[in-house]
Amino acid sequence: MRPAHTEYSEFYSGYIRLVPEDDVLSVLEQQLVEIPDFWRRIPESAAAVIHPPYSWNIRQVLDHLADGERIFGYRLLRIARGDTTPLPGFNEHFFADASEEHPAPLADIIAAFESLRRANILLIRNLPDAAWNRTGTMSGSSVTVRALAYILAGHIRHHDAIFRQRLPGLFESRHIRRIEQARKMDN
Repeated sequence: MRPAHTEYSEFYSGYIRLVPEDDVLSVLEQQLVEIPDFWRRIPESAAAVIHPPYSWNIRQVLDHLADGERIFGYRLLRIARGDTTPLPGFNEHFFADASEEHPAPLADIIAAFESLRRANILLIRNLPDAAWNRTGTMSGSSVTVRALAYILAGHIRHHDAIFRQRLPGLFESRHIRRIEQARKMDN
């Protein structure tokens, strides 16, 4: 079941809109197969390239997505287990800059994402029914476990669409169509 608008802050509505499916676990599992395959098409030589108007290079974006998988997964775990401690936000620009201090090879970033996504899928797959409605505070706003699962999937779709614009020769268009369809549904 999709999250209601009352289950997350407006800031995350764009991510959640990108996931029109009712079965978020299937979306997360599909992304585990498709997304790393797409990323493996990116040559290491392109990893440090910045494509204006964007300010991050390709490696920083991939690091950001792995970091997002870690952070949103951690938040989901805490809230699913009933922890009501408010969870702080994070400055993604600081993280992106810090990732350039010792840049990881693309293969390592992809492997990290795959491991994190597998762990998050196993967590989500085994949640008790009651956990999906649990609410916590994230970045000063209320959020449910259900919304966090959709945010995980939507965050990847958001950046996947940008990658396809930046590197059009590496990707096929079916995922862009899915995102465009979700945007039309919102209007």
